Amino acid sequence: MRLASFEIGDTQRLGLGDANDRLVDVTDALRTALGVAPNMLDVIKAADDLLPLIAEAASDAALPRYGEADVRWLAPVPVPGKICGIAMNNSASNERKISAPEHPAFFLKPSSCLIGHRTAIRVRSYYGSVHPEPELAVIIGKTARDVAAHDAHDYIFGYSIFDDITGNGMRAEDLFQYWALYLTEGGELEKREQHLSYAGRYKGSDTFGCMGPWLVTADAVPNPDDLDVFCSVGGETVAEDSTRYYNYKVAELLSFISQFQTLEAGDVISCGTAFKPSVKRKSIHQADLQSVAGPVEVRIESLGVLVNPVELEQRDIGKWRL
Repeated sequence: MRLASFEIGDTQRLGLGDANDRLVDVTDALRTALGVAPNMLDVIKAADDLLPLIAEAASDAALPRYGEADVRWLAPVPVPGKICGIAMNNSASNERKISAPEHPAFFLKPSSCLIGHRTAIRVRSYYGSVHPEPELAVIIGKTARDVAAHDAHDYIFGYSIFDDITGNGMRAEDLFQYWALYLTEGGELEKREQHLSYAGRYKGSDTFGCMGPWLVTADAVPNPDDLDVFCSVGGETVAEDSTRYYNYKVAELLSFISQFQTLEAGDVISCGTAFKPSVKRKSIHQADLQSVAGPVEVRIESLGVLVNPVELEQRDIGKWRL
């Protein structure tokens, strides 16, 4: 089942993709059946009850059906509690690692960065270089804490496409090289040289999280660990990859995160960049959205195609100092 969140006018709606790639608006049918129109988070939390109602409602030929360009697409889960982005999870990046942990590393992106299919990525001139990162997104179906990897798929509602827009220019600006202090077993403070950059700006700026168009339920994706991934910018392919090259499988990522942070219904795990270069050897890191015209297109097998135009904003940063 392919679900979507979208707007007609100023009203948020819930839709189902039909066999002709039309968007069936089931909002009013569900309102009639339930007395209230559920949003996507409601559907995720009460999937056993609501998914059959959605399937039944969508069979009504009288329901409104829209083409791709007829609506304003939202991220499938418009306001998730959190978005967990997995860092350096592609085996193609392993040769570039000087040192690395032997477990997944993750960061958080704010829900305010989310945009849907066909909405513009807005790149301000003072951001510096910005590039796309095509990724598989996992949508959590129920509260998950201390979940074993072999049970992890029971906690997944579905999957979507995520484009983790990344500002390399801001990452470089926010780089710290410093002496970190660690307490030794003997109780002494030890200085260790470290290099780090925090992800708040370069991963979390507005429009830096493109997601959609569909939320595909887990039953329709039997093996999320073997999906082909493609990304193009301005019509030129910059990544031809597969989720089978992730260092950590979907179940492992969910299990690991749940040992530290409770995952809740509607939360998103973006599983890491599929960035193996195209056969022409053009890399996503060469697709600087400051200078390479959009749109950015990400296609993942079984999940559809996410397309976002790019809008450049020529402006200086505001006077933020007193």
